[in-house]
Amino acid sequence: MSIALLKFARRITAGIFSALILLSLMAAASAQQPDDVITTNTALVQLSVGVVDQQGRSITTLQSNDFVVYEDGVRRPILLFEPADTPFSLVLLLDMSGSTVNFRQQIRAAALRFLDALGPEDRVAVVQFNGKGVKSLFGFSTDRRRTAYAITDLANGAGDTPLYDALKFSLKELAREGKRRKAIVALTDGLDTVVRNEDRATIAKYEITDPQISSAIKPEANSQLNAVLSDADRQGVTIFPLGLPSGDPKHLPAPDRSITAMYAAARARLQMLADRTGGRLHEIRRLDDLARLYAQVAADLRALYTIAYQPPNPGTRDGKWRQIRIELARADLVASTKPGYYAR
Repeated sequence: MSIALLKFARRITAGIFSALILLSLMAAASAQQPDDVITTNTALVQLSVGVVDQQGRSITTLQSNDFVVYEDGVRRPILLFEPADTPFSLVLLLDMSGSTVNFRQQIRAAALRFLDALGPEDRVAVVQFNGKGVKSLFGFSTDRRRTAYAITDLANGAGDTPLYDALKFSLKELAREGKRRKAIVALTDGLDTVVRNEDRATIAKYEITDPQISSAIKPEANSQLNAVLSDADRQGVTIFPLGLPSGDPKHLPAPDRSITAMYAAARARLQMLADRTGGRLHEIRRLDDLARLYAQVAADLRALYTIAYQPPNPGTRDGKWRQIRIELARADLVASTKPGYYAR
C-alpha cells in the first residue's frame, strides 16, 4: 500500500472515531436536558389490614372498594390492593440465646407446626440470633423439608440476645424479596443485651428505693427500636413477636424495682413492634401454648389484606406522626392495621 493511501485511510479512521465521540457527547447532553428527564415518586405507604366480624372471625373475601383509607383525616385513593390469600415472604426469627436453652425441643416442634400451617407459595427464611451474632440458617424458599432441617438440625447456640440486630438483618433480607407481602415472626423474650445495658445505665441514676425507677425508662425513645420501626414502615413489613415467658415482667422469681422496670420496658417494645407494623404480640404463658400460638400467627398472616396508597405530601420528611384510619363499607366488620407512621 502506498504512503498516500495509508495517510488517506488514517484520516478516514480518525474522522469516524471523532464522529462517534461527537455523537456520544450529543446524546449525553440531550439526556441531561430537563425536558427529557422523567421523575417519579414511588413512596407508597403499605398497610397490612386484618378484618373480623363481631364474633372475632376473620373475613377474607373483601375487595378493594370495601375499604376507605384516611391519612390525617384526608381520604387517600388505594393504589394497590392484594387479597388475603396472596402469598408472602416471611422470616422465622429464632432466639437461640442462653435464656432459651432449656426449652429448645418445644421451640423446634412448634416451629415445624408453623411451617405446616403456611400456604404452598409462601417463602420462608430461617434466621437465628445468639451470643455469636445473627446468622441466616436457610434463605427464602418454598422447600419445607429443607426449611425444617434448618430448624431442627442447625438452630442452636447460647449467650447474649442481639434481638434488634437480628430484626435489622431480617429486614435487609426481606428487602431482596421485591414487592411480595412481607412479615417477621420473632420468637424471643425481648431482652436485647445492648438495649438492656442502656436501660440499666438509665436506672443507675436513681436510688434503688426511688419509686421513679418504675417510669425512668422510656421504651419508645430507644434508637434501635425506632430504626427497626422506620425500616419496617418503609417496606411494609408486619412483625409478629412471640413473647417467651422468660421475659415476662409479671413472672420474675425475685423482682425488685430496677429489674421489673427493665423487663417491662423490653415487653413494651415487643408490643410496639407489633402495634406499629400491624402485627400482634402473642404472649406465651406456658410453653405448652407455643404450638397453638404459632398456628394462630399463621392464621393471622393468611387473613391479612395488603393496601398501599400515596400520602398527600410524599416528599415531606419532617419526622411528624401521620395518623392512619380505615373504614369499611360494612358496619358489622372491624378493620385493624398500624395506627400511623413517622414521616422520616
